[in-house]
Amino acid sequence: MRFVRLSHGSGGEETNELLSELLFSRVPEAMKRVPGGLGIDLPDDGAVIPAKDGFFVVSTDSYTVNPPFFPGGNIGMLAATGSINDVVVMGAKPIAGLDSVIVEEGFPIEDLETILGSLVDVFKKEGVALVGGDFKVMPKGGIDRIVITTTVLGIAERPIVDLPKEGDRLVVTDFVGDHGAVIMMLQMGLGNAEELKCGMLKSDAKPLTPLLPVIEAHSGQINAARDITRGGLGGVLNDWARNSETVLVVEGNLPIREPVRRYSEMLGIDPIYLASEGAALFSVKAEAAQDFVEDLRKHGFENARIIGEVRKSEKYRGYVLMKTVVGGFRVVEPPRGELVPRIC
Repeated sequence: MRFVRLSHGSGGEETNELLSELLFSRVPEAMKRVPGGLGIDLPDDGAVIPAKDGFFVVSTDSYTVNPPFFPGGNIGMLAATGSINDVVVMGAKPIAGLDSVIVEEGFPIEDLETILGSLVDVFKKEGVALVGGDFKVMPKGGIDRIVITTTVLGIAERPIVDLPKEGDRLVVTDFVGDHGAVIMMLQMGLGNAEELKCGMLKSDAKPLTPLLPVIEAHSGQINAARDITRGGLGGVLNDWARNSETVLVVEGNLPIREPVRRYSEMLGIDPIYLASEGAALFSVKAEAAQDFVEDLRKHGFENARIIGEVRKSEKYRGYVLMKTVVGGFRVVEPPRGELVPRIC
C-alpha cells in the first residue's frame, strides 16, 4: 500500500506526479479550462476565465507554514500576500478575496487576532475587498495549530500565458531564497542566528502589486511570469523548460544574499530551491528585456536583473543548465524530496 509523504506537498516532482496520476489524468480535456481560458491544462495556482471585456483571473492556495510566526511576517500576511501575488504575475489587478481558516482547539486567541489582523491589513492596503470566507475549529491534535486558505479574484485585459519562448531573456525581480532560508533556519533550531536577531535576514514576503504598471507598460513583451514560491527558482525554471520544451540557461552567480548562501551551504541545501514570497521571474522578449529591467528598478525593484535566456536544443530540451565558474554547464535538476517542510 502506498501512502502520502511530506514530499508530495513540496511543489516539486513528487507533487506533479501525484496530481497527474490522481487528478489531472481523470479530468476530461474539455473540463480542464473554461473555453477561451486557461486552467489545469497548464497547471498552476491560478486560472483564466474569459469575460465580456477581458478576463477574470482567480487563484486559490492553502498556507500551513511552520512556525506560523517568523521574522518578517506571519501566516496571515503570507496567505493574503501569496494569493494576491499569484494573480498579479498572471497580469491581473486583484479586486476581491475570500479566506478559509481552520484552527486547532486551544490556539491562543491573541495569536489568532494578530494573524487575522495581518491578513486584513494586507487586503486593506492593496485595495482588495474581503468578500467571504469560512472558519472552523478542529479538536486538539486534529490539526497542527492553524491552516489558512485564500482565494483572490483579479481582472486582466491581457493575461500572461506563462509559456517562455525561444530567444526570451529571464528576468528576476529581487534576491531569491530569503523566505525559505528563514523558515529553514527556524526549523533547524537556528532561530537565534545573528542575522535573524538583527533583522539582517527576514522573510521577503510582500505583495507584488507594484509590478502591475510595469506589466501593463510591457504588455505583449512578457511571455511568462511566476512568483518564486515552493520549489524556489529551480522549480519554476524546470516547470518552464518542461512545458515549453526548450532549454533554459542561467548564470552561475544568481542573486542570493550572502547569509542565505552561507546557511544553505552549511545545511547542505542548494539555495536555488528555497522559496521566495516577494520575488518573481519573468520571461521577456530579448529586445525588450533591458528596458523591462530598468522599468522594474524605477518601480522599486532595484535588484532586478537578467539571469539567463531561453534556447532551443533537441539534445537538452526540457532541461535547465547553469553556467559554471570554469565555463561549462551543470544540470539544475527539478526539486525532489522535502527540503524544508511546511514552508508556506
